[in-house]
Amino acid sequence: MGGFNKQTVNDIDLKGKRVLMRADYNVPIEDGKILSDHRILQNIPTIKKLQENNCRIVICAHLGRPKSPDDSEFSLKIVAKELSKLLDQPVQFASDCIGEEVNEAAKNLQPGEILLLENLRYHKEEKANDPHFAKSLAEDSNAELFVQDAFGVVHRAHASTDGVTKYLSSVAGLLLEKEVST
Repeated sequence: MGGFNKQTVNDIDLKGKRVLMRADYNVPIEDGKILSDHRILQNIPTIKKLQENNCRIVICAHLGRPKSPDDSEFSLKIVAKELSKLLDQPVQFASDCIGEEVNEAAKNLQPGEILLLENLRYHKEEKANDPHFAKSLAEDSNAELFVQDAFGVVHRAHASTDGVTKYLSSVAGLLLEKEVST
Protein backbone atom coordinates (compact mmCIF):
# COMPACT_ATOMS: atom_id res chain seq x y z
CA MET A 1 0.00 0.00 0.00
CA GLY A 2 1.41 3.35 -1.01
CA GLY A 3 0.97 6.66 0.76
CA PHE A 4 -1.88 9.09 0.31
CA ASN A 5 -2.27 9.68 -3.42
CA LYS A 6 -4.68 12.62 -3.51
CA GLN A 7 -3.63 16.26 -3.50
CA THR A 8 -4.08 17.99 -0.16
CA VAL A 9 -4.27 21.58 1.06
CA ASN A 10 -0.48 21.34 1.46
CA ASP A 11 0.05 20.64 -2.24
CA ILE A 12 -1.60 23.67 -3.83
CA ASP A 13 -1.56 27.45 -3.67
CA LEU A 14 -4.44 28.39 -1.37
CA LYS A 15 -3.69 32.13 -1.18
CA GLY A 16 -6.92 34.12 -0.98
CA LYS A 17 -9.12 31.32 -2.36
CA ARG A 18 -12.82 30.96 -1.62
CA VAL A 19 -13.18 27.46 -0.24
CA LEU A 20 -16.12 25.11 0.26
CA MET A 21 -15.06 22.63 2.94
CA ARG A 22 -16.96 19.45 3.79
CA ALA A 23 -16.74 18.68 7.50
CA ASP A 24 -18.18 15.89 9.64
CA TYR A 25 -20.12 17.70 12.35
CA ASN A 26 -22.47 14.80 13.10
CA VAL A 27 -21.96 15.34 16.84
CA PRO A 28 -23.97 13.90 19.73
CA ILE A 29 -26.44 16.45 21.10
CA GLU A 30 -28.71 16.10 24.11
CA ASP A 31 -31.04 18.73 25.53
CA GLY A 32 -29.55 21.36 23.23
CA LYS A 33 -25.96 20.68 24.34
CA ILE A 34 -23.10 19.13 22.38
CA LEU A 35 -21.93 16.10 24.37
CA SER A 36 -18.61 15.74 22.52
CA ASP A 37 -16.82 18.32 20.36
CA HIS A 38 -14.27 15.74 19.13
CA ARG A 39 -15.44 15.86 15.49
CA ILE A 40 -15.45 19.67 15.49
CA LEU A 41 -11.93 19.80 16.93
CA GLN A 42 -10.63 17.44 14.24
CA ASN A 43 -11.18 20.04 11.50
CA ILE A 44 -9.45 22.91 13.30
CA PRO A 45 -5.99 22.22 11.73
CA THR A 46 -7.48 22.40 8.22
CA ILE A 47 -9.44 25.56 9.06
CA LYS A 48 -6.27 27.18 10.50
CA LYS A 49 -4.29 26.21 7.38
CA LEU A 50 -6.95 27.86 5.20
CA GLN A 51 -6.98 30.95 7.42
CA GLU A 52 -3.18 31.27 7.28
CA ASN A 53 -3.64 31.55 3.51
CA ASN A 54 -6.34 34.24 3.76
CA CYS A 55 -9.04 31.92 2.45
CA ARG A 56 -12.72 32.71 2.77
CA ILE A 57 -14.19 29.51 4.23
CA VAL A 58 -17.68 28.12 3.69
CA ILE A 59 -18.26 24.89 5.63
CA CYS A 60 -20.96 22.37 4.82
CA ALA A 61 -21.90 19.39 6.97
CA HIS A 62 -24.77 17.23 8.11
CA LEU A 63 -26.19 16.36 11.51
CA GLY A 64 -28.29 13.27 12.15
CA ARG A 65 -31.11 12.09 9.93
CA PRO A 66 -33.73 14.83 9.80
CA LYS A 67 -37.05 13.97 8.17
CA SER A 68 -37.59 17.59 7.11
CA PRO A 69 -36.16 21.09 7.59
CA ASP A 70 -38.69 21.45 10.42
CA ASP A 71 -36.64 19.02 12.56
CA SER A 72 -34.92 21.88 14.35
CA GLU A 73 -33.01 19.59 16.72
CA PHE A 74 -30.82 18.75 13.72
CA SER A 75 -29.85 22.37 13.03
CA LEU A 76 -26.13 23.09 12.82
CA LYS A 77 -26.61 26.48 14.50
CA ILE A 78 -25.38 24.98 17.79
CA VAL A 79 -22.24 23.75 15.98
CA ALA A 80 -21.59 27.27 14.64
CA LYS A 81 -21.63 28.56 18.23
CA GLU A 82 -19.27 25.79 19.40
CA LEU A 83 -16.89 26.32 16.47
CA SER A 84 -16.88 30.04 17.23
CA LYS A 85 -15.84 29.29 20.84
CA LEU A 86 -13.14 26.83 19.78
CA LEU A 87 -11.64 29.22 17.22
CA ASP A 88 -12.19 32.30 19.40
CA GLN A 89 -13.74 34.17 16.48
CA PRO A 90 -17.25 34.67 15.14
CA VAL A 91 -18.59 31.98 12.83
CA GLN A 92 -21.41 33.14 10.60
CA PHE A 93 -24.37 30.83 10.07
CA ALA A 94 -26.68 30.51 7.07
CA SER A 95 -30.19 29.16 7.62
CA ASP A 96 -29.89 27.00 4.48
CA CYS A 97 -27.05 25.43 2.49
CA ILE A 98 -28.04 26.73 -0.94
CA GLY A 99 -29.86 29.78 -2.23
CA GLU A 100 -29.64 33.56 -2.24
CA GLU A 101 -28.88 33.97 1.50
CA VAL A 102 -25.91 31.61 1.17
CA ASN A 103 -24.74 33.36 -1.98
CA GLU A 104 -24.84 36.82 -0.36
CA ALA A 105 -23.19 35.70 2.89
CA ALA A 106 -20.45 33.83 1.02
CA LYS A 107 -19.81 36.81 -1.29
CA ASN A 108 -19.40 39.11 1.70
CA LEU A 109 -16.89 36.91 3.57
CA GLN A 110 -13.56 38.57 4.27
CA PRO A 111 -10.23 36.68 4.30
CA GLY A 112 -10.11 34.28 7.26
CA GLU A 113 -13.84 34.49 7.93
CA ILE A 114 -16.03 31.41 8.20
CA LEU A 115 -19.61 30.71 7.18
CA LEU A 116 -21.23 27.46 8.33
CA LEU A 117 -24.16 26.33 6.20
CA GLU A 118 -27.29 24.71 7.59
CA ASN A 119 -27.65 20.91 7.62
CA LEU A 120 -27.20 19.43 4.14
CA ARG A 121 -29.61 16.62 4.95
CA TYR A 122 -32.52 19.04 5.18
CA HIS A 123 -32.45 18.53 1.40
CA LYS A 124 -33.22 15.01 0.13
CA GLU A 125 -31.09 15.89 -2.91
CA GLU A 126 -27.96 15.62 -0.73
CA LYS A 127 -28.21 11.86 -0.20
CA ALA A 128 -29.51 11.37 -3.75
CA ASN A 129 -26.32 13.02 -5.09
CA ASP A 130 -28.52 15.27 -7.20
CA PRO A 131 -26.33 17.11 -9.76
CA HIS A 132 -28.40 20.32 -9.60
CA PHE A 133 -28.09 20.41 -5.80
CA ALA A 134 -24.32 19.75 -6.02
CA LYS A 135 -23.97 22.55 -8.59
CA SER A 136 -25.95 24.92 -6.34
CA LEU A 137 -23.68 24.07 -3.41
CA ALA A 138 -20.63 24.93 -5.52
CA GLU A 139 -22.08 28.07 -7.09
CA ASP A 140 -23.98 29.51 -4.12
CA SER A 141 -20.91 29.18 -1.89
CA ASN A 142 -18.91 31.20 -4.47
CA ALA A 143 -16.16 28.60 -4.04
CA GLU A 144 -13.11 28.19 -6.25
CA LEU A 145 -11.95 25.06 -4.43
CA PHE A 146 -13.53 22.14 -2.58
CA VAL A 147 -11.72 20.73 0.46
CA GLN A 148 -12.87 17.30 1.61
CA ASP A 149 -12.16 17.01 5.33
CA ALA A 150 -15.01 14.74 6.43
CA PHE A 151 -13.41 11.34 6.88
CA GLY A 152 -16.61 9.84 8.31
CA VAL A 153 -18.61 10.44 5.11
CA VAL A 154 -15.95 10.34 2.40
CA HIS A 155 -17.14 6.89 1.28
CA ARG A 156 -20.66 8.15 0.57
CA ALA A 157 -21.64 9.26 -2.92
CA HIS A 158 -23.63 12.29 -1.82
CA ALA A 159 -23.90 15.72 -3.45
CA SER A 160 -21.52 17.28 -0.89
CA THR A 161 -18.91 14.52 -1.07
CA ASP A 162 -18.99 13.39 -4.70
CA GLY A 163 -21.30 15.56 -6.81
CA VAL A 164 -19.66 18.86 -5.90
CA THR A 165 -16.29 17.62 -7.19
CA LYS A 166 -17.69 17.73 -10.73
CA TYR A 167 -18.02 21.52 -10.41
CA LEU A 168 -14.97 22.44 -8.31
CA SER A 169 -11.31 21.44 -8.16
CA SER A 170 -10.92 19.38 -5.03
CA VAL A 171 -8.23 18.48 -2.53
CA ALA A 172 -8.14 16.62 0.75
CA GLY A 173 -7.99 18.41 4.08
CA LEU A 174 -5.46 17.60 6.79
CA LEU A 175 -7.83 15.31 8.73
CA LEU A 176 -8.59 13.23 5.67
CA GLU A 177 -4.89 12.97 4.81
CA LYS A 178 -4.07 11.92 8.39
CA GLU A 179 -6.84 9.30 8.59
CA VAL A 180 -6.00 7.70 5.25
CA SER A 181 -2.24 7.72 5.89
CA THR A 182 -2.38 6.05 9.32
